[in-house]
Amino acid sequence: MLDYDGDTHIYLQIAEILRHRVAGLSSGHPVPSEADLQSEFGVARTTARRAIHVLREEGLIYTVQGEGTFVGAPDAAPRKQRKIPLYQQIALDVAEEIKTGRYQPRRPIPGETALVQQYDVARETVRRAMALLREQGWIYTVPQRGSYVSPKESWPQD
Repeated sequence: MLDYDGDTHIYLQIAEILRHRVAGLSSGHPVPSEADLQSEFGVARTTARRAIHVLREEGLIYTVQGEGTFVGAPDAAPRKQRKIPLYQQIALDVAEEIKTGRYQPRRPIPGETALVQQYDVARETVRRAMALLREQGWIYTVPQRGSYVSPKESWPQD
């Protein structure tokens, strides 16, 4: 339980809770994301980020951009390596949904927030996936409205 009226910063209290949690986990085990911590503790993103930073500085955890945060030191962790970056995998998944007809031409695809929740990734990871899909011709974006499936004639040729 966080003590909001005490003399210890909230991010340090969260870091202490996380310190106890990761103590029992094996090296390479995933740690909750900033968004997960934000939701669990009802704090701002910067507070969650500062708590993660404390543990990273102590060498208890490490972060791999686009993949997440893990227990241990980066060189000692038996973390499973990805074949392709996560943003590319998200783009491949969405493109596959377009090809199979789940997402129809000129109809919206799931928004950033939905994809962030579905893949449990940072918003920037989803933005990179969307940019790749736009670049390849799978989708187009209408400002203030969202992203839509491009007409079939704009799709890349396999």
